[in-house]
Amino acid sequence: MNRTIIDYITGKMIPDVGAEGSRQLFEKFLVEHKGYAKEDVRIDVPITVLFKEEEYVSTVDLIVFCNENPFMAIRCIAGSLGSYEREILAAARLVYDVQIPFSVSTNGKDALVRNVLSGRPHGEGLDAVPAKEDCAKFLESFTYIPFPPERREREMIIFRSYDIERNDGECDASPFLNGQIL
Repeated sequence: MNRTIIDYITGKMIPDVGAEGSRQLFEKFLVEHKGYAKEDVRIDVPITVLFKEEEYVSTVDLIVFCNENPFMAIRCIAGSLGSYEREILAAARLVYDVQIPFSVSTNGKDALVRNVLSGRPHGEGLDAVPAKEDCAKFLESFTYIPFPPERREREMIIFRSYDIERNDGECDASPFLNGQIL
């Protein structure tokens, strides 16, 4: 028998598999402690990269928007945060035509936050996750830029290399495909 839970953001019943518990903790944290509205958080955002001239389709767990601009790309995990830090950094550089300012890997109780443009650590722990009140001020001086085309292919390989393990394992039981419930 498959366990289900109610997704904090959407209110829909979803299977409780993989890192879903971590995601639910972090969704609640974003709304109740960081001040984001549920409408600011997008779930299972589709991402498509090319690998050996073939499309590889996956999802980004969460993308937080601020003033209708993508602000944070988030990977929720049940394991080691550092193991997924590079994957979500690549996703934040590739998911849209422009780079998202921050990437976050989290287990719902801890977080590693990176500045996407520089790739450098922004901070560690839940306190390092930018609050909604900080994002508007940050975006006043931030310029969205695309990821350099000459580095794009390499970044797609990095994303796929890290993400394929998730798609071969924990995502098999996921009710989502390309951001839609099956």
